[in-house]
Amino acid sequence: MSETPSLAAAPSGPMPPAVAGWAEQVRAAAAQHQPLCIAGGGSKAFYGEPLPTGLPVLDTRAHQGIVSYEPTELVITARCGTPLADIEAALAERGQCLPFEPPHFGPTATVGGAVASGLSGPARASVGALRDFVLGAQLLNGRGEHLTFGGQVMKNVAGYDVSRLLAGSLGSLGVITEVSLKVLPVAPAEATLCFELPQAAALQQLARWRGQPLPLNASCWVRDDTGGTARELLFVRLRGAVAAVEAACQRMLAETPGERLDAAQVAADWRACQEQTLPFFATPPSPDHGLWRLSVAPTSSALDTPGDTLVEWHGGLRWVWAPLAEAERLRALAQGAGGHATLFRAPARQPAASGRFTPPAASLQAIQQRLKREFDPAGVFNPGRWGFGL
Repeated sequence: MSETPSLAAAPSGPMPPAVAGWAEQVRAAAAQHQPLCIAGGGSKAFYGEPLPTGLPVLDTRAHQGIVSYEPTELVITARCGTPLADIEAALAERGQCLPFEPPHFGPTATVGGAVASGLSGPARASVGALRDFVLGAQLLNGRGEHLTFGGQVMKNVAGYDVSRLLAGSLGSLGVITEVSLKVLPVAPAEATLCFELPQAAALQQLARWRGQPLPLNASCWVRDDTGGTARELLFVRLRGAVAAVEAACQRMLAETPGERLDAAQVAADWRACQEQTLPFFATPPSPDHGLWRLSVAPTSSALDTPGDTLVEWHGGLRWVWAPLAEAERLRALAQGAGGHATLFRAPARQPAASGRFTPPAASLQAIQQRLKREFDPAGVFNPGRWGFGL
């Protein structure tokens, strides 16, 4: 009996010209044991373990375009090299959006890169992560086979949900050539409230609000010293029906003193939070500091982190600037709060630093390595991007 269960997939039919060329490149690389760097727009190349230098590149940008878009069915299908901005523009014309707000990190971001990175924006804690919106995908595996997983509806096939497995795989399992995503209508109403609260009090208040029937969509706590005087501010974004948003604003402001901000003006700030262009992200304390992402239980109290912190996802995500020497401490803090720590951006003085991800449990690592061998038996796709033999 095989050690790894078979991952059922359907052949995708005749390969598009770009994909056929990639298939030849992959088969030749596998035969020669030559690793490849899978790359699109490169806007998220900083994320994950650094790849060996000088690898041949398989550039996905040649395969682009929206294949189908059914606004009434709330689904869009696009080729991997399609600019993410084009997807969002097409949806905006019909009053729809990608509710998980994938960060671009630059104008070259592609939809394939968004899925491969698996990153989600400020609303992730309320609406779900990117992987929750992946309905189907086409994949070129390490044997040069072009396979289709999933479909274009929420319930389409029994068995392994391989299409969502690809979300966050960092190109280590194969080349995502096409993806179908669930989309949603833009919320009828939106409001942002601002409260001046220290971190511990902000987290306690968020915990109380999470237990109430409020249309919470996103939150961000940060220490703001742009005006010369440091202020600790909690921003909460509400989205939903007009009546629900208005009632929530009145209820929350009556419970905790604060102010309602102009929605049009604050929209740019939420975009800056999504794209990590807020002052907190833009200016590290020194070139020796890296940006750490601590994913913890939202109920966790304020953590004794070694550097400044920005809190997202209603308390579930803590961003911290700290040098590499603090790795053990940060990982211990995250583990004690039910989570893990990732070196999201390496320090400017140590761009090739390794040890980006928290090591998985041995049993999980074994499963991940078997999956890697199933999809990519010759190990040609983005070798070592995850570390741990992946």
